Amino acid sequence: MKEIKCECGHVNPRGTILCESCGRALTEDAKKDKLHDMRYEGSARRSQTYKKSIIDKIWNFFSSVKVGIWLILITLIASALGTVLPQEMYIPNTMPASQYYGEVYGWFGEVYYTLGFHNLYGSWWFLLMIASIGISLVIASLDRVIPLYRALKKQKVSRHEGFLKRQRLFSETEVPKSEQVIQEVKKRMEEKRYNVREENGSLLAEKGRFSRWGPYVNHLGLIIFLIGAMLRFVPGMYVDEVMWIREGETKAIPGTKKEYYLENKNFTLEMYDKDEDKEVFGEALENAGEVAKNYQTDAVLYRAEESNVPGEKAEMQEEKEKAIQVNQPLKFGSYAVYQTSYQLDEFKAMSFTLSNKTTEEEFGEFTVDLFDPQEMYELEDGRKVELMGYYPDFDGFDEKGEPQTKSPLPNNPAFLFKMFSPEKPDGEISFVGIQQNLEPLGDNTYKMNFAGLDTRDVSALTVRKDLTLWVIGIGGAIFMIGVAQGAYWNHRRIWVRKSDKGLIVAGHTNKNWHGLKKEITFVLDGTGIEEPQDQQEIDGKERT
Repeated sequence: MKEIKCECGHVNPRGTILCESCGRALTEDAKKDKLHDMRYEGSARRSQTYKKSIIDKIWNFFSSVKVGIWLILITLIASALGTVLPQEMYIPNTMPASQYYGEVYGWFGEVYYTLGFHNLYGSWWFLLMIASIGISLVIASLDRVIPLYRALKKQKVSRHEGFLKRQRLFSETEVPKSEQVIQEVKKRMEEKRYNVREENGSLLAEKGRFSRWGPYVNHLGLIIFLIGAMLRFVPGMYVDEVMWIREGETKAIPGTKKEYYLENKNFTLEMYDKDEDKEVFGEALENAGEVAKNYQTDAVLYRAEESNVPGEKAEMQEEKEKAIQVNQPLKFGSYAVYQTSYQLDEFKAMSFTLSNKTTEEEFGEFTVDLFDPQEMYELEDGRKVELMGYYPDFDGFDEKGEPQTKSPLPNNPAFLFKMFSPEKPDGEISFVGIQQNLEPLGDNTYKMNFAGLDTRDVSALTVRKDLTLWVIGIGGAIFMIGVAQGAYWNHRRIWVRKSDKGLIVAGHTNKNWHGLKKEITFVLDGTGIEEPQDQQEIDGKERT
């Protein structure tokens, strides 16, 4: 019951439609067909044979071409939706993603975040879709390529008459001296670079069989490509992150597990000069205004050396110094650090003085580090100022009159000070912001005066590491080989067989029937054998 033995003696796997050896029809439906379906040579495919167990059902599901197309289509649609709003890695780090999408993009942003599109390409379900496509490619390929290989490898030269009569190109001619004619035909086939085999007076001329494996080579390339893409989610294999680093700051480089640190010694911005560069860029500068000529970060790379003493900080060993410019990255190990963007004149510190409103006498100056503010600042003659509240990005007052901040970055700093003096030992409250100096609890004796502002530039650097490129490159190269293999060559076969009436000639190709007909015309010219008729349209269908 598991195997089918043909009349020619060949034992075929269960589910085989055409005998792998002689081509005889083994099922009633195949015997009734006027043309054989030669797509898979009538071989036994597991998905069409076994359909009972859960494994069979899973196999059959993923072996379906329609399922594979739907998986690819859904993944493409999801990928497109992932570009509607910026991914989480590209949004400002001023607030959490859960809050950012809703505040910036409204209800659509909230839905976008809830469905996981904010981190689409790293989400578990997107990875599952990629894996499903890979599984579909593997199963669909195995379901077809193994039986096809068996059928093509085991085919005999002398095929059954019923097999030849059901080919798209077929003719049967009464030919005297058939032996001489067959030898002449064989010679001409060899001139056309066919691999000709002879058996019991029959011929099988074949060429371009390797083109049949083109689609499966494509699948192999895609599978390797998908493996490379999924490897990007393995820790340590792929890094693509943006780090903002201020002048004078030293930060751990993302993705290096705090092994490497980068110091921003200085940021430089050069603009095109309208006078000096007028001859070359005059028109462009008139249209665009100011254009950056060069912006770079003078950076120092450090490597942290772990200390043998528990609790002691690692020592920083300088590795190299580099001016990072656009398209001139700092490279070390498998990493590359690129200059991406910048922000000029970020607020760093603000200075204030305490003065008597009546006499305008000042009693010292203090500076608030906007990234590390202190709770208390001591001044002259026992006077001091307490920082009761700091609002880096002041955004007005709420319903209760409490100050609000939009983000932790000092874009619009505001302060709630409590001023202590001998005259006012209990302190006076003052709210100070840019162009604001409020006294929420009534008139004060003392006031805060703005005395100065320190700024610094900030560099945006992209850190990249990609150990998957060679895998993706190999997959892409194999895919292109499969494309060329299937596009520029085709599998052609010509059968010549003696029959009771004379000689049978049949031909088949997986594509480019016009080319096969021209070659058969050349082979049969002057031999007295009728050219095969094209039996393309049978029952209103086009068979291949």
